[in-house]
Amino acid sequence: MFNKKRVINILLTILTLFLFIYTIFPFFVVIINSAKPSFVINTDPLALPEQWGKLIENIKIIWTKPTIRYAQSVYSSVIITISSLTTIAIFSAMAAWMLVRTKTKTSKVVFFLFLSGMVIPFQVVMFPLVAEFRMINEAIGLRMLRTYHGMIIAYIGFGSPLAVFMFHGFIKSIPLELEEAATIDGCTKPQIFFKIIVPILKPIVVTVLIMNALWVWNDFLLPALILGVGQDIQTIPLAISAFAGSFVKKWDLIMTAVLMAALPIIIGFLFGQKHIIKGMVAGSIK
Repeated sequence: MFNKKRVINILLTILTLFLFIYTIFPFFVVIINSAKPSFVINTDPLALPEQWGKLIENIKIIWTKPTIRYAQSVYSSVIITISSLTTIAIFSAMAAWMLVRTKTKTSKVVFFLFLSGMVIPFQVVMFPLVAEFRMINEAIGLRMLRTYHGMIIAYIGFGSPLAVFMFHGFIKSIPLELEEAATIDGCTKPQIFFKIIVPILKPIVVTVLIMNALWVWNDFLLPALILGVGQDIQTIPLAISAFAGSFVKKWDLIMTAVLMAALPIIIGFLFGQKHIIKGMVAGSIK
């Protein structure tokens, strides 16, 4: 007997399996090619490696070769990512909380200004951004290009609109009575925010952190503009680009470096995926 529901379930299972293979295949290619010599990758990129010890050898080369400075790039990426994520999360949550609780025309205008930052393509403002950073240096002597603080400020500007939008939707689901009760008990606004609002925001905070971490950690174009390639301060994507020369590309080292760069984000995503899903659902339906 024909069972329509069962057929649909089988088709959905096949589709899910196909999408899983399609998504995981690039990562599989990176893993197997990180343990093969470069000439083997050029001739047969889908072949399995003969010796996995090549992967350990590549890792040692990447970490110890002075011209690559991969360890320094990891340090710079960690500093920039942690600082950017912390400031984006704190300031965006504060801004969204005030915009939700302040029922004025000005708050609505400010919120729509944040939303406008989500629809403006980065390519439109990247060159004016660099020019503005140069103007700041010339005007007040504060160096913005090729510095940690310049990179962090740029990420705050580009990451805050989406974060404010997500926090705004989540905070609207928090009952106002909680804050009114805390005010009656004598709590100040900072105490209300950090002791009452912030603990409730845990799911959406994790969502915002993971989403921005994926972007900041893997971003190439913005660091290339602000920091420059081959400078003292460089992120991991900039360091990986050093393996690809004009005439020679060290594919084995490129694949190994990509694998090393991806693992921290993958591990963080696996640990935080429950909170990510919870935050996305809560912020969208409440």
